Amino acid sequence: MTFYNSISCKNSVARLVTVTFVSLLLGSVALAQGNAQAGAGLTTVCVACHGMTGNENTLPNVPKLGGQGEKYLLKQLLEIKSGVRAVPLMTGMLTTLNDQNLADVAAYYSSLAAPEGAVEESKLALGEKVFRAGIASIGVAACSACHAPDGKGNAAAGFPTLNGQNTAYTDLQLRAWRAGERTNDEAEVMRTITARMNDAEIAAVASYVSGLR
Repeated sequence: MTFYNSISCKNSVARLVTVTFVSLLLGSVALAQGNAQAGAGLTTVCVACHGMTGNENTLPNVPKLGGQGEKYLLKQLLEIKSGVRAVPLMTGMLTTLNDQNLADVAAYYSSLAAPEGAVEESKLALGEKVFRAGIASIGVAACSACHAPDGKGNAAAGFPTLNGQNTAYTDLQLRAWRAGERTNDEAEVMRTITARMNDAEIAAVASYVSGLR
């Protein structure tokens, strides 16, 4: 069993390294350059759920957007519009926006101040352990490998910022990855990792990253 777990862990780390490399290569592909000022004028309808700062709504299925990586935001907007990522609350909202419009919206939200959150004390120890060290016994790599020790992600690779995010939203997304309800992860990395995590581990990580600074 120890040998199996060791191999699983090495495979997970290798997969993460590969995805990081591929993502960096993809970063060189020409994408529409976003204009934050133009994007500000396109977000009137977004305010209802995300607020003026992009971080004001605490509904569990609505993320905080302020300060999020521009590349990550653009990818999500494009995939929500195309149907690759299903977000019922946004159905039809992006149909009139072209790729340049979406790039502008992404640039605008990325330019806003990042949110701040807090960790629940009872989840601190487990959340920190999983985020920083992973769970070697079941082949779960450290979250910090892709999302950085401070939770600010990797903008060039398109890995999202996690710190300050609504705990309930992060928890919901991790469970969606695990259930296969969300599938727009490169090389199925998030689905593979969350498939090995239990509810307590997911809840702890979601709380921990919210409080990172």
